[in-house]
Amino acid sequence: MKIGLSSYSLLNAIKSGELSILDAIRWIADNGGEHMEIVPYGYTLVDNPELADAVRETAKEAGIALSNYSMPANFVQETEELFNEEVARVKLHVDLVHRLGMNHMRHDVTAFTLPEEKMTIKWFEDHLQLMVKGSQLIADYASQYGITTTIENHGFSVQSSDRVQRVLHEVDRPNFKTTLDIGNFMCVDENSIIGVKKNLPYASLIHFKDFYFRPYDQPPGGGDWFLTSNGNYLRGAIVGHGDIEIRKIVKLIKESGYDGYITIEFEGMEECKAASRIAMDNLRRFWNECQR
Repeated sequence: MKIGLSSYSLLNAIKSGELSILDAIRWIADNGGEHMEIVPYGYTLVDNPELADAVRETAKEAGIALSNYSMPANFVQETEELFNEEVARVKLHVDLVHRLGMNHMRHDVTAFTLPEEKMTIKWFEDHLQLMVKGSQLIADYASQYGITTTIENHGFSVQSSDRVQRVLHEVDRPNFKTTLDIGNFMCVDENSIIGVKKNLPYASLIHFKDFYFRPYDQPPGGGDWFLTSNGNYLRGAIVGHGDIEIRKIVKLIKESGYDGYITIEFEGMEECKAASRIAMDNLRRFWNECQR
């Protein structure tokens, strides 16, 4: 088990110019991280081969792995031409993952922000075959490089454990698995423990995040709260500070025998560097304290 950090966790520092992505790699290594997940917000690599090479070499020099590359994608397009353009775009990112010396990536299958009518099971089933076809084409293309592609429980159409499994089984490729995010189930009002138990057998990477939860009839007031698919309130928290039963989930994962990368994601209101350091320290402590 190796604990690391998503570059997304440091987004505020990257966007402000306090850290470059190369600084972020060194910061993660200096603060106990064993790997970094690349989430290209606040910087881009696919159109900047020089920076991509610098990221690869800086990670080697810092002694940390590049564990995963996460990117948006949307295979639910209005025309075949637009669908083919999106597949071609994602393939460019697969090539980048290979250039970076990595073997794991996550892509979405629909747009992340969707109107309420596109969160329904009917819309999901009506458009499932586009999600499946796109994922198959990317998995098949990535297989030449030995890259595992994954779907995350991410985005309000394919965020519950059952819908993720539906896509996984329909795609039916040995190198197509799931990036399991313990917190994102809450965005569609699924209990995190249940979601983890159901999808853990399919996971090739695990994200740890935490949320504060307030029910729909108790508006919490100001702050970076957002609504779940059913109108409840969530706000990002430091891992171990929020309302997810982190220790129980650690126990489930440890008992499963999972021994791969675990990525911390922080998207709360606290200062991002301090919050990320506390989150990594907390998760390592929870893991070490946990008895199988």
